Amino acid sequence: MEGSANERLDFGKMGYGCKHYRRRCKVRAPCCNEIYPCRHCHNEATSMLSNPFDRHELVRYDVKQVVCSVCDTEQPVAQVCTNCGVNMGEYFCEVCKFYDDDTEKGHFHCNDCGICRVGGRDKFFHCKKCASCYAVGLRDNHLCVENSMRHHCPICYEYLFDSLKDTTVMKCGHTMHCECYEEMIKRDKYCCPICSKSVIDMSGTWKRIDEEIEAIVMPEDYRYRKCLACNCTTCILEEYIKTAKW
Repeated sequence: MEGSANERLDFGKMGYGCKHYRRRCKVRAPCCNEIYPCRHCHNEATSMLSNPFDRHELVRYDVKQVVCSVCDTEQPVAQVCTNCGVNMGEYFCEVCKFYDDDTEKGHFHCNDCGICRVGGRDKFFHCKKCASCYAVGLRDNHLCVENSMRHHCPICYEYLFDSLKDTTVMKCGHTMHCECYEEMIKRDKYCCPICSKSVIDMSGTWKRIDEEIEAIVMPEDYRYRKCLACNCTTCILEEYIKTAKW
């Protein structure tokens, strides 16, 4: 390949890759010895295998070999191709074996998470109790739930910790995908699917319900009765409404 060293490094930048990443290399999956554009492509392909016992996921740290997309040379994991001299990824993480040419994502490696994140290191902090990186706006401004990100989204059931989709932290401290959260709200579901606590301010709704209850005149037979469980007239009113013959 002709040109200066810098020209060789930049050759083909953003011109190769898959729907997940723009990069100039592919990875050889050590689990099945097959070559894929990235680990997500591998996981999507293997999850569709007819035999459930053949389905598996690629462990990013186990990758040992990559294939240059420019010259098709297979080689040990490194940033620069040993044959043609191109940068196989403008961003490269030797720990995660991760490459990406789209540096506008603001990649950074979090040692506590053990994986690479996007969005800019200065815009995120690592919460030790939640065991994940959160936006700096949530520092001292969120309810900590131990390992809150190390579980599956309660709506779509995709694992949240290394998901490519944006996530949100609800008032209760539990997490889910932003798009799943928005869809849940559109369907008039206002409580956390995990703990059933309200995810938005419901004080106005509770006030209207209280006003409606107070406006209903209790029949004489029920007026002075109390609920043994919570010592209120609301439960008695609800029972009356259920059994009343209109």
